[in-house]
Amino acid sequence: MRTLILGVFYAAFIISITPYILFCWLTGLRDPLISLGQWVVRLGCRFLRIRIDVSGLERVEPRTPYIFMANHASFLDGPIVGMIIPRPIRIILKKSLFGIPILGLAMWHVGFIAVDRRGAKGGQKSMRTAARLMRERGYSFLLFPEGTRSRDGALQAFRRGGFFLALESRTPIVPVTIRGTYEIMPKGQWYARKGMVTIVFHPPVLVEGYRPESMGKLMDNVRNAIASPGE
Repeated sequence: MRTLILGVFYAAFIISITPYILFCWLTGLRDPLISLGQWVVRLGCRFLRIRIDVSGLERVEPRTPYIFMANHASFLDGPIVGMIIPRPIRIILKKSLFGIPILGLAMWHVGFIAVDRRGAKGGQKSMRTAARLMRERGYSFLLFPEGTRSRDGALQAFRRGGFFLALESRTPIVPVTIRGTYEIMPKGQWYARKGMVTIVFHPPVLVEGYRPESMGKLMDNVRNAIASPGE
């Protein structure tokens, strides 16, 4: 019931701030719109009684661009991690989400990147766009190297797209472990239970010395960090 009430509130809220979204679009404002989104997610977590325990965030330098890579077991993963990171963060998402009225425009405007999973060329184009935004605007991105949500909560095989982005942009990767979201809202469930979410930010993995031919080792290092208990 709480999830339904929150969904209605979110829909009404998005409609109500449409003039502000259009204002930001016309004036080029981006970060304030992301900060507003982080506030809305924080409000939703409190309403749903989702508690969040975070560790390792001190490892993230405030002014350094990063690629945050996290495991993916729930619809909640992106909003919660994006809320926790103390800076405006962009997210690489599947293309269909940009079709949501009003919200899709806002995501496109602030620099979220759409990925078309139907072909490799679409993914490569998205990563090139993200790399350009990192170089030109100093953006940091959150992505999920599994590509899609796990059906059983277990860590799946990683896709290479995000690692190509790291190598092309020469940006450190911050592995992020998320626990608890699968139990609260697994794939296929439309409502969220109350509960605890634990998020661990691991030490950044530097990409210097890695090349496309040694990408497998880089992927293993990041995967092992995400799979580890952390602190």
